Amino acid sequence: YGPPAGEAERNFGRHMDTDWRPHRDELIISTKAGYGMWDGPYGDWGSRKYLIASLDQSLKHMHLDYVDIFYHHRPDPETPLEETMGALDHIVRSGKALYVGISNYGPEKTREAVRILKELGTPCLIHQPRYNLFDRRAEDGLLDTLRTEQVGCICFSPLAGGLLTGKYLDGIPEGSRMKHDPRFLKPDSLTEENIRKTRALKAVADARGQKLSQLALQWVLRDEVVTSALIGASRPEQIAENAAIVSAPALTEEELQRMEAALA
Repeated sequence: YGPPAGEAERNFGRHMDTDWRPHRDELIISTKAGYGMWDGPYGDWGSRKYLIASLDQSLKHMHLDYVDIFYHHRPDPETPLEETMGALDHIVRSGKALYVGISNYGPEKTREAVRILKELGTPCLIHQPRYNLFDRRAEDGLLDTLRTEQVGCICFSPLAGGLLTGKYLDGIPEGSRMKHDPRFLKPDSLTEENIRKTRALKAVADARGQKLSQLALQWVLRDEVVTSALIGASRPEQIAENAAIVSAPALTEEELQRMEAALA
């Protein structure tokens, strides 16, 4: 991620050197490949050449010898799945990653990828889909597939890019992601319907004494197949707020029904 490509990893590498290296063995560090890493025909998608070179660049950026999890970010229609999964197997055997996962694969491709990796002897540890109250495509077979195959799920964008924080209920605030970097959260997502749904969900959160973001995170984690959720933060206190949900009361059936009504 950038711009320029890889800049997030380079920033990580600086902090690894100054702060985090003493804690390396208690950190789960992951990265992925599957979108543009550099300009050129081998800088994208899912070939063996791309995956191995992309990870080599990532390790250099982050000042690491290995990552804990390396993901393939999306299926490549032009590369045989056996080649892509074979590259992931090679990466683990080379010691550059401890585990591998996939991201944005549909149920059928997931089953096929899991089968290939199992046959190679490098199990698929985890799948990373987009999943939140506004985007529930993962419920159309993927979560059941992961449950059957005993593959974990770590959902990205659990707060819908920030829509489920409530910060956009009264417009686009200065300093917000939508204001300064609309690549992943565009102003046209602020529809009347989404604002209505967000207000109704916030009422459920208020009744629980929670922030809307906490409610949204608890919702994605309600199913045990979802083993974790990726959160982003612009302030340290947001991390503490989000982490507080691990000790919050579970959602009741009545609350879940109120949330479904809010989304109807």
